[in-house]
Amino acid sequence: MTVVTLHGAHALCSTASPAGGDAGPGQLPKAGPVCGLSCFCSEPMNDLTPLVQDAHADFAQAATPAELENAKARYLGKAGRITEHLKALGALAPDEKKARGALINAAKQQVEAALNARRDAMAQAELQAQLKGQSLDVSLPGRQRGMGSLHPTSRARERIETIFASMGFEVADGPEIETDWYSFTALNNPENHPARSMQDTFYVDVKDANGAWLNLRPHTSPMQIRYAQAHAKKYAGQASMPDIRVIAPGRTYRVDSDATHTPMFHQVEGLWVGENVSFKDLKFMYLDFIQAFFETKDVKLRFRPSYFPFTEPSAEIDIRFETGPLQGRWLEVSGSGQVHPQVIRNMGLDPERHIGFAFGSGIDRLAMLRYGMNDLRPLFEGDLRLLNQFI
Repeated sequence: MTVVTLHGAHALCSTASPAGGDAGPGQLPKAGPVCGLSCFCSEPMNDLTPLVQDAHADFAQAATPAELENAKARYLGKAGRITEHLKALGALAPDEKKARGALINAAKQQVEAALNARRDAMAQAELQAQLKGQSLDVSLPGRQRGMGSLHPTSRARERIETIFASMGFEVADGPEIETDWYSFTALNNPENHPARSMQDTFYVDVKDANGAWLNLRPHTSPMQIRYAQAHAKKYAGQASMPDIRVIAPGRTYRVDSDATHTPMFHQVEGLWVGENVSFKDLKFMYLDFIQAFFETKDVKLRFRPSYFPFTEPSAEIDIRFETGPLQGRWLEVSGSGQVHPQVIRNMGLDPERHIGFAFGSGIDRLAMLRYGMNDLRPLFEGDLRLLNQFI
């Protein structure tokens, strides 16, 4: 028989020694007790090492994060083994509760450390698998960020704006979805006028206040009207009005597509209206512009009679280079003319007092000539073999 002191009382437990006899004085029996005392019915009260070892083993065997969380629940969950030991503290005396609590907390910290270590190991293994799958070769040179630059059309537009700004022209911008009145009627191109077929455009499924379909502007001429109206309103009632000098660059749309035309293209239109503006001013102004844009004096200008509903008289402008790969060829670059009296009225001005000229040039076509291209379409294809030449 072995006498065990428990909470100041004596309890007897019938045990067997390893050899079949009783345990010696001061020794705990190695075989399980048969008395049913809870203090010895599971892990020894002063030894939680087996529990920590079991947790290490279970965590190590977890192959996935889900399995690891399941193993965690068996030890640290609401019904886990550590939790059960913590619940049993309530039955102990204060002194024993303090000592036993310290042992349980130490075991809990060891289990949590083992859990975190296993989580880190699994995360590291996943990272290594990803790196291996990517076949990262650290001996390869680093990837450099490529340098960008302006598109040739954007370069041409900026150059045009700079040149005309030096001549006293302002730059106007406006909506690409326009009303029928600004796109056609205000430009002396009323409904059913045959000239509208020259500017077949795209329409959107929205109507203006007059019931006419809105359209994608076929030219930037509407901005000339809008700007002139605002200018006339600003100086209304004054004895004199400064000349209107404005260019309107931007995207335009027409149903056209070939080597020198695209459904969407870039255009710049110019307007100069005053009390003493003539065709002569147009000729000298445009010649100065062409010479500055192409950076050469070896270029000639030619005006050919033409027809536009918004100008009268009207002319096509051709240029010819005296040197270079395009030497001797006349190339059409612009349409122009003296602003029609009806268009002057639509601007809110008096055609008996104000006169002027307008012109329109394709920015893409000017870019083609400046950069030696024979096809307009590559400008819209985003081919790096072309664009890298402008870095």
